[in-house]
Amino acid sequence: MKLRSIYFLPVFLIAMAACMPKTEKIKTETKRTTVNLAPQDEESVATFASGCFWCVEEVYESLLGVREVVSGYSGGKAEDANYEDVSAGRTDHAETVQIYYDTAIISFAQLTDAFFSSHDPTTLNQQGPDRGRQYRSIAFYRNEKEKQVILDEIKKLNDSGEFDQPIVTEVVPFTAFYPAEEYHQDYIDRHPNDPYVKSVSKPRFERFKKTYKGTYKD
Repeated sequence: MKLRSIYFLPVFLIAMAACMPKTEKIKTETKRTTVNLAPQDEESVATFASGCFWCVEEVYESLLGVREVVSGYSGGKAEDANYEDVSAGRTDHAETVQIYYDTAIISFAQLTDAFFSSHDPTTLNQQGPDRGRQYRSIAFYRNEKEKQVILDEIKKLNDSGEFDQPIVTEVVPFTAFYPAEEYHQDYIDRHPNDPYVKSVSKPRFERFKKTYKGTYKD
């Protein structure tokens, strides 16, 4: 059995946890974040979806050259998105992160490498205990060069035999990003004792650090 085919803990061990806030939080903390989505001078933007955005945000926040990571929703058909509608499957959006990075320090190719190193891209509409199309794997591109970087990485991984199954990541042009509610931003830092964070997010991040050989922040 190949290493990445056992990347996640068995679902039954973490069934008590989920990438969602408590019900009362959904009802009372629905205000969308007011973070500025415009990139700074000499800064580029990348967008990826690979399961619970709490986990993915922590992955990219750790990388040198990344200034900001915003959790949100992308890849859907509706003209807006919020947590309740996305979770119910009413918009077809996926939980997504938008990454603001300095191309003089880290490249889109390196971000793509981090994307494939931080999740299992062979599981359809699922990452670990989280199931549903909102947790599907998507690599968004903003130009043909970025598209080719993603396709080349997929081909390399499929040809390598690193995975037992073919990669099912969607490769689609970026169209829109809707920032998630304030409650979801920097969730792991703000809720380190959350059961999901302790049993899923943190172990996933530690596995990522063993796989990805890039440069991390101090």
